[in-house]
Amino acid sequence: MKAWWCLLAAVTVASMTTRWARADPSASSQTSPKRQVPDYRGRRPLVKTTGSAALWLPRVILSPLYLLSEYGIRAPLAIMVPAAERAEVPRKLYDFFAFGPDHKAGVVPVAYFDFGLNPSVGVSGFWNDAFAGGNDWSVHAEVWPTSWYAMSLKEGARIDAEHTLLFQLSGLHRPDRVFYGIGPRTLQSSQSRYTEARADENVTLDWKYLRASHLQLTVGLRSESPGPGAYDRDPSLQQEAATGAFAVPYGYDLRQTAEYNRVQAWYDSRHPWPESGSGVRIEAKAEQGSDMIARSGWIRYGTTVTGSVDLDQHQHVISLVAAVELADPLGERPVPFTELVALGGDGPMRGYLPRRLLDRSAAVAALHYVWPIAPWLGGDIELAAGNVFGEHLVGFRPDLLRFSGDIGITTLGVSEYPVQTIIGVGSETFAQGGAIDSVRAALLVNHGF
Repeated sequence: MKAWWCLLAAVTVASMTTRWARADPSASSQTSPKRQVPDYRGRRPLVKTTGSAALWLPRVILSPLYLLSEYGIRAPLAIMVPAAERAEVPRKLYDFFAFGPDHKAGVVPVAYFDFGLNPSVGVSGFWNDAFAGGNDWSVHAEVWPTSWYAMSLKEGARIDAEHTLLFQLSGLHRPDRVFYGIGPRTLQSSQSRYTEARADENVTLDWKYLRASHLQLTVGLRSESPGPGAYDRDPSLQQEAATGAFAVPYGYDLRQTAEYNRVQAWYDSRHPWPESGSGVRIEAKAEQGSDMIARSGWIRYGTTVTGSVDLDQHQHVISLVAAVELADPLGERPVPFTELVALGGDGPMRGYLPRRLLDRSAAVAALHYVWPIAPWLGGDIELAAGNVFGEHLVGFRPDLLRFSGDIGITTLGVSEYPVQTIIGVGSETFAQGGAIDSVRAALLVNHGF
């Protein structure tokens, strides 16, 4: 275990330093000229505002976490970062991980560790302007000896500054996916495992139309074949179903090959980091799939609205998030359980493992707070209430909601494959007593699956 933690620490440091060097225009193959020492605390001159006064309440409530981030993370980094820069460590690591003319190609380490799931390590490589200008290639691979492997290959053809055509091939096989049943009342004690095996080929037209706002149109073909899984001493899905804990879901142990069409759009009025984080983000998405073997289909759709306020114009951002997602069958067959609405993991309700909660619909409300603790690093807290329900939120009741809370550290200004740590908890439904029954601890370094 100590060796594993040392490996994760080394991968994280290498990846973070590479990002830092790539973001620093002074990093090059030549010795950097002397320049004025920047403010390594990551703070601009303090301006007193009504929002900054309002920060005193959360600071008092969260003072133990603040002291940890201030003296356990920010203070050591304030010493380490200048020393590393004087020794030109960022430039040396940048030259090691990024190479070629203008450093348009390179590799960065990848790591994933989530208690309760198999870990993985790997690499992510990129080659910008490959073979021709505006043609960007990337490959991402993760693996762990216990039958856990994944890979994706992407090509992005930039048509102009606003339009990009994206081609992607990906495949994944992991035997440790969790399943607890379907519905809002599933129990942690019903934890079982199944194997996820998936191959996906798709093409996407991406239109960037305002700041961080995008419209994406995707057409793809996806093949899935869930089967028995294993992890530690947990039973397989079939074994747990035999005890009467839940019914075997539709789509299990059934090969599916589906053509799908997806539209995803989001409007974001916020300026890019590190500008003020105040603004509104509205995201809407819909995916329609048709299983060519079972002659069935489904549609999954939803929306997420986020309102954010930068309390002091120094990236102390508090956000209120509301999300609703639904899935409906197209035809007589039900929606396969792999295509149901899911909560947990990197999405809403991060205190649970990925796909912990499954059903035909979901509703979540969350309070999210992010604050800077070091250059390109921020603290991240989310408190959420939500759950999954039947079709079109049938059966929704406030006492059937669950609580999810988590705290972590994440890279700021990085939208794709961030470096992130998460420590979170999830509860039973309030009707069941609301007791904490799920604990999650995760470290993700450029993780992409």
